[in-house]
Amino acid sequence: QVQLVESGGGAVQAGGSLTLSCAASGDRFNTYAVGWFRQAPGKEREFVASIGWSGATKHYSDSAKGRFAIGRNNGRDTATLQMNNLKPEDTGVYFCAAHSIWGPEMRPTGRSPDSFDYWGQGTQVTVFS
Repeated sequence: QVQLVESGGGAVQAGGSLTLSCAASGDRFNTYAVGWFRQAPGKEREFVASIGWSGATKHYSDSAKGRFAIGRNNGRDTATLQMNNLKPEDTGVYFCAAHSIWGPEMRPTGRSPDSFDYWGQGTQVTVFS
């Protein structure tokens, strides 16, 4: 099992940038894929980006492509989400999530909330115009 703690949220003007961090503890971090999700008030949790155990595989939502960059540092047990050119519609609570890469076969890096087993408490991002 892993425990995840997000940080780095805040309020920023449209066009600005924020970097979210996810600190992991517990099991070996390099045996987990990591994802970032967000949830706006009254809306379902939606996929933003995910990264495989080594960092070689990355997936982005259409809204995140070209503006956000996901990364990880297995030596420090951390994952990050660099967000540039932020828009008001990016506002929401951002969650870090993880799932083990092990299964009957090696599990692919997930892109839906159902794929992830461990979640942080979330960090608020507010983008104002």
